[in-house]
This record gives sequence, structure tokens and C-alpha cells, in this order.
Amino acid sequence: MTVDYEDADFVRVLDEDGVPVDEDAIPDLDDGTLLDMYRDMRLTRHFDERAINIQRQGRLGTFASCAGQEGAQVGSTYALADDDWILYQYREHGAVVVRDLDAGYLSYWMGHESGNATLADKHVFPLNITIADHLPHAVGMSWASKLKGDDRAAVVHFGDGATSEGDFHEAMNFAGVFDTPTVFFCNNNGWAISHPVERQTASDTIAEKAAAYGMEGVRVDGMDPLACYTVTKEAVERARDPDDDETRPTLIEAVTYRYGAHTTADDPTVYRDEEEVERWKDRDPLDRFAAFLRRTGRLDDDRDDEIRAGVEDHVAAVVEAAAEVEADPASMFDHAYGDLPPALRQQRAGFLDILDRYGDEAFVRD
Repeated sequence: MTVDYEDADFVRVLDEDGVPVDEDAIPDLDDGTLLDMYRDMRLTRHFDERAINIQRQGRLGTFASCAGQEGAQVGSTYALADDDWILYQYREHGAVVVRDLDAGYLSYWMGHESGNATLADKHVFPLNITIADHLPHAVGMSWASKLKGDDRAAVVHFGDGATSEGDFHEAMNFAGVFDTPTVFFCNNNGWAISHPVERQTASDTIAEKAAAYGMEGVRVDGMDPLACYTVTKEAVERARDPDDDETRPTLIEAVTYRYGAHTTADDPTVYRDEEEVERWKDRDPLDRFAAFLRRTGRLDDDRDDEIRAGVEDHVAAVVEAAAEVEADPASMFDHAYGDLPPALRQQRAGFLDILDRYGDEAFVRD
């Protein structure tokens, strides 16, 4: 199932040089929105670079890079209403950027569970580390929206590796049976850690799996932000108000690539060829989109420099504010259970006694 990018059968708006493959396929977005989309892609890339840098300094936990996938993440999120729910795996930083990246998000990666709370007000479900566990939650949320008639969709991001999990099957099957307004967005970046996508499935594509669950399946060029916007917009509109012969849920397979390691704890040079990475970098979503904006007169050097400077200032402010969040060692017990079981209550009491005797300083590292 290795992707033959040159001959791939998927939805595309821009070719690798940023030239529209069909002028009529360009989505109806004003100049300001297109530039905002470009800014958010730049912001996502820069945040990713800074986070990895901070992790290498020992100030951040294990981090999952999204470089190469900005087009899929930002493009798809721009297709949503502000109150549509986003449920993401752990690599979709671009979706959070579109919903306004703040210090709370980075503080979570620095080890503060309280950072997750800032996402709820932006209709972003707390970050999910376990593979595919959030898919059934997305279906449950969207089913609740359907029952209440509140017109919201739930868009759930996951990687190609998640399609090998039972949660994927259960969520897809439930969504198909109960016709829920769910958009399943698979970021097929070619690798599930060191496991290539062709070892994940015998299907020719991931998108074609949708047929087994009675829903629409769409394959899109994940390095093309306009194509990702277009297919997600159509899927969300179908989720809200399907025609008589349509179903609400959709499975989107975005064919993309991760340039870096699976996480900062991974060494991708062990299992993949650097020439492969460089071939995919030739299709870079930022370069492609910038070329389109320049060709159409929406972007020039001065505007690009202004955007980049603003991005650097934004991320610098986020990093500075996140670094000011104070650690609370006792909080490690606060989010494990709604009601602590007896054994953990006993551990917590013992830990609080030690804190009282030795102080927070014994457990907090600068």
C-alpha cells in the first residue's frame, strides 16, 4: 500500500508547485482567510520546532512532531464551525493552533494536566495518547448532538496505525448504524512508529474501508491545504444536513507524511530512508500554499516577513507564559479517577504527609 504519489487517485486542488489543477476547484475563501490559513500553518511549523528544541533542553516531556502535516490539520479545521468538536490524537497541533494556541496547551506538554482544561472552551477534546481510544468518544459526542438537534459535528483525527485498533472498527460501525454526524479524519503519514502503512492493512486504501460501514469514504492529498479544506467542508455539511440518499458520517484519508521522528523518543533513521523523507519534502504544504498565494498576488516578501515575525512573537509569548506555570506535585492524584479508590487515597495521604515534611521543593525541578 505504499503511496504512489504521482499516480495517486485522490482529491487535489493544488499541484506540487502550487498551481491549481482546476480553477473551479479553488474553494470560495476571501483573501484574508487564505492568509490566515497560511499564517496558522507557519505558526504550527514554528511551534513544532520550538517545542522540539525545548524538549531537547529537558523542559518538556516526550513530544510528537507534526511537521509535514500542517496542510491536513489546518485546512480541515478551517472547514469547521467554531462550536464543532475536535478530537485529536497527539500530533494534530495545527488544529489547536486554529482554535487559538495559548500557554495552556504547551503547559500540558510540560507536565501540567491543568493545561488540558484550556482546550474545552475552544471545543477541543482533551489530548489523547492511547491509540484510537478517542474514536468511540467522538461518535458518542456526535450522536448526542444528533439526538439534541444542536447541529454540531465532531471531527476526530487519528493516524493510519489507529485503523488497526478495535476502537476504530467499533466507532465506525456505530457511526454507520446510528448515522451520526461524525467526520473520521485519518492522517495517513505512512508510518505507525516504525511500522509502514502497507503492514497495517491489506486494503488498497484506508478510505475504501468506509464502504464496509455504510458511509462515504474520501481520499485527499494531505499536503494540499485547500483540498483538505474542501473535502472536510463537504463532509461537515453532509454530517449536518444529508440529502435523502446520503449518510451523515464520512471517513477521510489524508495522504501525508511526517518529516520527523514519531516522537522525540524515536529514531526514524533506523527504519526509513532519508531519500524518502526528502522526496516528501519536495511536496511541502507550506511551500506549495505560499507559491499559490504569491502566484495569485496575495503574498509577497514584505507580507511573508510580517507573518513570520508575528508567528515568532506569538510562539515566544506562549513559551514564556507556559514556563511561568508553577508545578503542584499533589495534583498528580487529581485527574486519575473521579473518586479515588482506597489504595490511591492511602497513597495520596502518605504523599501529602511527605510534602508537609519536606516541602514542594523536594519534588519540583527547575
